Amino acid sequence: MAKAKATAPSSGGKSAKKKKWSKGKVKDKAVHAVSLDKPTFDRIIKEVPTFKFISQSILIERLKINGSLARIAIRHLEKEGQIKPIVHHSAQLIYSA
Repeated sequence: MAKAKATAPSSGGKSAKKKKWSKGKVKDKAVHAVSLDKPTFDRIIKEVPTFKFISQSILIERLKINGSLARIAIRHLEKEGQIKPIVHHSAQLIYSA
């Protein structure tokens, strides 16, 4: 009887399998435009002044352009007088039509 207990496999120790943790959900890499073509520019000029709230992140999300293009578009629209600034912070520029 004592011999049977000694030969029973132990559940702990180095030989036990380690728990495999899930890697989590992987977010798809966004493929946004890095150069401004004529259709995208026309869409910016036409649609963006109709938005209630305009920021760099809004333009990135809705128009599928990268951040530098969004900043350029915002500066262009402000210079043309189509949008007006609400908050002008160094990190986040917020505009309205």
